[in-house]
Amino acid sequence: MSRDRPSSDVSLGRLAATFCQIALASFGGGLSAWSRKVVVEDRGWMTDEEFLSAMTLCRVLPGANQVNLAIYVGSKLRGPRGAVAAVLGLIAVPVLIVLVLGYLYFRNGSVPATQSILRGITAVAVAMTFAMAYKTGAKALRSLPAWVLCAASFLLSAVFRVPLPVMLAIVAPVALWWAWPARPDASP
Repeated sequence: MSRDRPSSDVSLGRLAATFCQIALASFGGGLSAWSRKVVVEDRGWMTDEEFLSAMTLCRVLPGANQVNLAIYVGSKLRGPRGAVAAVLGLIAVPVLIVLVLGYLYFRNGSVPATQSILRGITAVAVAMTFAMAYKTGAKALRSLPAWVLCAASFLLSAVFRVPLPVMLAIVAPVALWWAWPARPDASP
């Protein structure tokens, strides 16, 4: 597939249905894990490296990460119409489901069985997130500097609760310095 022009191999309906599948399969969390599984493993629309780059870009841009990813993948495959189809697939059915579930929760939220179900869904979402981190980490963390940057990011955000902009201000310059391609000697 050419990187310059969108591909018409994937129909708009398939694109919307795929992102609807991602959204429905990841209720309660784990959306990144399902996105990676479907887009990279099942459909082969992106490589792991492309997906990680796309997710990084989508997390830095304003807006919801997964909506940004849907726009990215949709536009990569089918241009602007693909972006619209992917976003609609991602949000249309889930919005309806959340409205119905919200109504049911307000009617039955204090029932102990409801609380147990929600705790179980949370555990599954956490496990899916760890599974995605393991699969992508195995491919992305191939050197000591990558491991150090990963550990530093984890410690700063999870242990020390450093806000994301501050963490990025600390880690990003080091990551850019490390990843910057070496320049050939410019001497004459």
